[in-house]
Amino acid sequence: MNPSLQNLLMLLAGLQDRQVSSSVLERSGSPEHKRIKLNQTQQHSGPENQLLIQTLTPAAQSSLPTLVRKIADAGCSLVDARANTLGSDLGTELLAQGSWNAIAKLETIMARLAREMELHLTMYRTSPRAPQRHLLPYMVEVVAADRHGVLAELIDFFVVHKLSIEQLASQRYQAMQTGAEMFSAQITLGIPDENHIAALRDEFLELCDRLNLDAVMEPIKF
Repeated sequence: MNPSLQNLLMLLAGLQDRQVSSSVLERSGSPEHKRIKLNQTQQHSGPENQLLIQTLTPAAQSSLPTLVRKIADAGCSLVDARANTLGSDLGTELLAQGSWNAIAKLETIMARLAREMELHLTMYRTSPRAPQRHLLPYMVEVVAADRHGVLAELIDFFVVHKLSIEQLASQRYQAMQTGAEMFSAQITLGIPDENHIAALRDEFLELCDRLNLDAVMEPIKF
């Protein structure tokens, strides 16, 4: 017999044997078959699958209603949503959660939507954040005359002291009363519980005095 034909017949025989073995396992309800089915189910139906979606579109052509509807249509829940107008554009961040199959469906929908609406869209899979019980939530509010480098000085302070920046929003504006160019920032921090809060606050306020900033650092009480 031709050696190539002989090898092909042996390969087909092996495939047939594996198919028969799988069929026998399924009919017998063996522990091995149940274990395989359980692993497949756990891989595709876990509730912790998340997809982070970020978009940038002209503010006059907001895609937010469409994005929210498509997330629901895919069978996913909207865990978190943020939108902000930056210049003439609207930036959105959406965190969707669902089963493995629902997230996979949503990825396909979002890719098609980005092409159809010409969106600047990025997305990637993520997972729920573990509780950070050692971090104490504090809010920092800063107001000052606008000048270069103020926000950089604040962020450097937080990084040096190993404080977690949970949320940050800053803006420059013109004071309605006087027309002065102003800067303001609201920053949510996670302060490790081994820190001496009073000493940390004093050091922060010393920085603000040196930079001529009006600032407060207070615990978040809810």
